[in-house]
Amino acid sequence: MTVGGAVGQLTRLLALIPWLLQRPGVSIAVAAAEFGITEDQLRSDLGLAFFCGLPGHLPDDLIDVSLEDDRIVVTNADTISRPLRLAPDEAVALLAGLRALADVPSPTGPDVLDRVIAKLERAAGDAADAHRNVTVAIEGAGPSQEALGAALRERRRLALEYYVPARDEVTSREVDPIRLLVVDGHTYLEAWCLLADDLRIFRLDRIQQATVLDTPASARSVPPERSMIFDSEAAPWRVRLAVGKNAEWVQDAYPCDVLATDPELVVELPVADLGWARQLVLRLGGTVRPLAPPELIEAVRRDAEQALGRYRGG
Repeated sequence: MTVGGAVGQLTRLLALIPWLLQRPGVSIAVAAAEFGITEDQLRSDLGLAFFCGLPGHLPDDLIDVSLEDDRIVVTNADTISRPLRLAPDEAVALLAGLRALADVPSPTGPDVLDRVIAKLERAAGDAADAHRNVTVAIEGAGPSQEALGAALRERRRLALEYYVPARDEVTSREVDPIRLLVVDGHTYLEAWCLLADDLRIFRLDRIQQATVLDTPASARSVPPERSMIFDSEAAPWRVRLAVGKNAEWVQDAYPCDVLATDPELVVELPVADLGWARQLVLRLGGTVRPLAPPELIEAVRRDAEQALGRYRGG
C-alpha cells in the first residue's frame, strides 16, 4: 500500500511530534534527515500541527511549534506523547482490520502483522475475543495472493493471466512487481509490464493466475506524479474521460471506475493534481476526450487553441 498526500502527512506527524518532544531545539536539517523528507516538507508538516489537538479543546490547547534560528521546539503536545490506550470497541475494530490486512499479499509476509495482532490481543484482554466473531475482507486478494506475496518478497518476475474487461479477453504477460495499492476498496498490483514496456496497474480480482518465475525482477521506481492519483483521500478532483479504442489501456494503467462502455468507454479517476490530468489528456491526443471537471475541459481547450495557433503561425 501506499500512503501519500494528507494521509502521509498525518502519519508522519504522529511519529514526528513525540520525536521532537524528546529533542527540544533540534535543527530542521537533522529532523528532516531523520524522517527522510526535505526541509520544506518538514515545515509543511509542522504547519499542520498548529491545527492539531484533542476534540473539544480551546485554540490555546492546540499543539504549538516554534521555529527560531532553524531550531524546533514543540509545546502543548503532552497528550500525544503518552502511550495510547484503546477502548474495547477500538481494540476490536483495530484487530478485525489487521486480520483482514494480513490476508493481503505483502513484501514482508504475514509474520510482522501476526506479531502485532498477538501483542494487541494480549493487551486487550477479554475484549480481544470479540474480534474473532467479526469478518472483514479486503476485496481483490484473490486466489493468487500467495504467488504475489512471494514475488514481492523475493523480488522475482511474475507470469500473469489477466482478464481485460474492455476487450473481454484474458491476456498473458510477464511483469516485474513494484508494490500493492488499496484504492477505494479495491486492491491493485503496480508492476512494470514487459508486454507494454511501461508501468501498469492490475486489479487483483482480475488476475486469473499468477506464477512466480525464476527471473529476478528488475528494479523499478514509481514517478512521483504517478503516486499522486493513488491517494484517493487527498484527491480533490474526479476526472471523467471518454476513451477511444486506442486508449482503452488507461483503465488498466490507473485505478479508475468504469462508468459506461456503450456507445463509448467512460472512466473516472481520482486525481490530486489537475495539471497531471491535463498532461495525460494531451499526451493521448485525440484518443480521449475530457468530460469533467469543467476546469480540465477549459485547460485542454486552451492548450489545443495555442497549439493550433502556433501551427498556423508557422
